Amino acid sequence: MINIQELELKMNGKFIEVNEINQTNKSNIFAIGDVIDKPNLTPVAIEQGRVFADNFYGNLNRSINYEYIPKAVFSNPEIATVGLTEKEANNIYGEKNIEIFKCKFKPMSNTFKNINSKCLLKLVVNKSNDKVIGCHMFGESSAEIIQMASISLSMGVTKEQFDSTMALHPTISEEYVTMY
Repeated sequence: MINIQELELKMNGKFIEVNEINQTNKSNIFAIGDVIDKPNLTPVAIEQGRVFADNFYGNLNRSINYEYIPKAVFSNPEIATVGLTEKEANNIYGEKNIEIFKCKFKPMSNTFKNINSKCLLKLVVNKSNDKVIGCHMFGESSAEIIQMASISLSMGVTKEQFDSTMALHPTISEEYVTMY
């Protein structure tokens, strides 16, 4: 049995410090989930557990990409985001190196329903390599759209690739591929 007082795990404030494979300063002890300094989200903890099991029991060499974790507020309307905010991007890359694309509109799907909802979509792009580093949305279906956008951002999608993608009309998400 492990005596927690004698264990003396290295702490960073209120979190247990771990390396890139979630190993603590005690080589036979690993930590995942809310006790480590990573986003405290259920899907993150589940993936940490999967990666640990694959690596420890399956002899694989998997890691977790924490860069593009989608987040949402399930309000009405929804708010969702993935990647860097405009402010974060400006702090990292400098304001002159960031380009912002925005679109504000009323979804066509609500025109015939006589619903007066609006959407706001935003892309944050690194000018030096045209890479989309942030995707944000306020409005109907935000969480679903941002979940799919997170795949593209994780793969290193560029604004040019967004622009060359065929739009599905009339959808809200088509605005991401028609922003100029």
